[in-house]
Amino acid sequence: MLIDRVAFTGLRNLAPLDFSPGSGVNLIIGDNGSGKTSLLEGLFILGMGRSFRTRQLKHAIAHHAQEMTLFSRLSGDPPLPVGVRRERDTGELEVRMGGERVARLAQLIEALPVQLINPDAFRLLEGAPAARREFLDWGVFHVKHEFYAAWQRAKRALKHRNALLRRDRMDAEGLAVWERELSIWGERVDALRNEWMTSFIPVFEETLSKLIDMPALSLHYLRGWDRQRNLKEVLEQGRASDFQMGFTQTGPQRADLRIRLNGRPAVEVLSRGQQKLVVSALKLAQGQLLEQITGRACLYLVDDLPAELDAQHRYVFCRLLSSMHCQAFITSVEYDALARAWEEQAPLTLFHVKQTASGTGQLVPQAR
Repeated sequence: MLIDRVAFTGLRNLAPLDFSPGSGVNLIIGDNGSGKTSLLEGLFILGMGRSFRTRQLKHAIAHHAQEMTLFSRLSGDPPLPVGVRRERDTGELEVRMGGERVARLAQLIEALPVQLINPDAFRLLEGAPAARREFLDWGVFHVKHEFYAAWQRAKRALKHRNALLRRDRMDAEGLAVWERELSIWGERVDALRNEWMTSFIPVFEETLSKLIDMPALSLHYLRGWDRQRNLKEVLEQGRASDFQMGFTQTGPQRADLRIRLNGRPAVEVLSRGQQKLVVSALKLAQGQLLEQITGRACLYLVDDLPAELDAQHRYVFCRLLSSMHCQAFITSVEYDALARAWEEQAPLTLFHVKQTASGTGQLVPQAR
């Protein structure tokens, strides 16, 4: 599905907006602080139920507003309206799809798959394993229907085992119950992740080759415990150590992706621009695999595309995005930084976020 209408009110410094984006690339131009990133933030919230700029959604509400309302309409037969509303005082997050209230955020995430490429995306290379697990599980969630339930069961078992580990005395019988549960669902989560990685790596390698020549880069999945032993055995043998630490040290919650170049961590070798291209390849490949397996399109949000990239690699990135025939929203301070990156016939819709005298950002369509 593509977004054919967007309407936001009460979002940060943006004036109320209601517009129809293009089905291809939507280029958002504007000065720093005008509200370009806020527009991407609103779209991200519609796809994830959370912000990439703040942990608390109340901070995304305009200072003069009591609530924030975000709406999009997904094309289809029939079209699917999707809305998110957050009140400042009550803290209530209301999500609606097709006019009906949605109880689980997983339904929202499934309806509008979103990939974000912004400065925080560098965490895939330089950050803690949690960022890479989130990336991995996003991909598995969208193509493996049983993953979410298995992941929830494993998470529940882990929570109960950790609670027992924090007691004054070890409860061997209780630990055995939750270790059995965690081993069953943890092994299933691992199997689904591994299956997805087998499909993902060739797509990633092909996508990366279109952005930059880097054949020595490798991507490996680490499941979080000894590959030669089953999880139940590892948990049982690790009880004493885990009890001393007060938490479970091995399992699916410790999974990671290892990204290396010539055997060294990629983040230690690559320039900032090269890192951005690797991260972009990971994100674009994830969306492409989703479309290959399910036929569902992914929405791409790219904040400040020209940053870190020279003119040649901006050109290569934009040409690749155009060839994917996807819907994307890209921000840039200046149009000239990307003007030559698009073919004349490429579907490109241009908007300008202009800062008004009151300090709000107003979205204005522009001629290409």
